[in-house]
Amino acid sequence: MSKDLRSWLFLLILALIWGSSFILMKRGMYDEVGGHIFSDSQVGALRMAIAGLVMLPFGLMNLRKIKNWKQVFYLLLVGTCGNFFPAFLFTFAETKLSSGLAGMLNSFTPFFTLILGYLFFKQQIRLKQVIGLTVAFGGICILVGILNNAPIEISLLHVGAILLATVMYATSLNTIKYKLSEFKSLEIASLSFTFLAIPAWIVTLYLDTSSVLKTNEHAFEALGYISILSVFGTCLALLLFNQIIALKSPMFASSVTYMIPIVAVILGVFLNHESFHISQFLGMIVIVGGVYLVNSKSSKVEGRSNSPLGRG
Repeated sequence: MSKDLRSWLFLLILALIWGSSFILMKRGMYDEVGGHIFSDSQVGALRMAIAGLVMLPFGLMNLRKIKNWKQVFYLLLVGTCGNFFPAFLFTFAETKLSSGLAGMLNSFTPFFTLILGYLFFKQQIRLKQVIGLTVAFGGICILVGILNNAPIEISLLHVGAILLATVMYATSLNTIKYKLSEFKSLEIASLSFTFLAIPAWIVTLYLDTSSVLKTNEHAFEALGYISILSVFGTCLALLLFNQIIALKSPMFASSVTYMIPIVAVILGVFLNHESFHISQFLGMIVIVGGVYLVNSKSSKVEGRSNSPLGRG
C-alpha cells in the first residue's frame, strides 16, 4: 500500500474513532433518560487514568529511548496539550453544547495548526491552504445546520473551552512533527501517557469517583463506555494520529477534525434515527473537497523537509 493511500486510510479510521467519541463522552456522563452519572471532570480523569494504565507497560519499556531533559519536556507537552487538558475541556464543554457544535468548533484545530506552525516552526502558509480550510469549514457549517438557521445553544465559556483545546491540539501536533522526529509513534504515545498516568489517577481519586460506582446503578455501564473511549478513542487514536503525522504532516493529521462531524451525523442517522437532509450531504461533499485542497501537494513538500517519525 502506498504512503498516500495509507495516510488517507488512517485518517478515515481515526475520523470513525473520534467521530464516535462525542457519543461515548455523553454516555459516560448521562444515562439514556438524561440522568447524571459521572461528572464531566470524572469522565476526563477516568479517560486519562485508564489510558495511562493501558500504555504504562509500553512506556516503561521505552524509557531508555529518552536521551535528555529536553525530550522529556516535549513529551510532557504532547501529553498535557494533546490529551490531558483537552479531555477535561471537551467533557466540560459537552455539558452545555451539542455534540454537533462541539465537533464544528473542534475543526478550528487545522487553523491553529497552520498559524502556530508559521509563528514558531517557520512553516510557510500557502493561499491554497487558507482557501481549503475556509471551504472545509463552510462545509461543516452546512453540515451542522448553521446556514440552515437551526437553533443552537451557545455558551461562550464552553465554546472557549473547546477553542482552548484546539490550540493545545495544534501545539501538540507541531511538537510531535518538529521536535520529536526521532521517536516512533508508539514511543511518543506510550511515554507521554506514562508521565501522565500517576497524575491522572491522583485526580481520579481526588474527585471521589469510586463513590459513583457504589451509589449509581448505571455507573458500571458508563464506566464501560469510558473504557472504550480510553482504549480506542485515546490510546489507539493517538497511535494512528502520530503515524499520520509521520507519514504526512501536521496539517494533514489535523484535517481529521473536518471528517469527525461527518461521522457524527452518520452515526446519528443510524443509531439515533435522526433525520438526514440533502444540505447535509452537500456539506459532506464540500468538507471532503476542502480537505483535499488543503493537503494536495503541500504535504509532500513538508514531508521532504522534515525527518519522518518512523513506524510505530
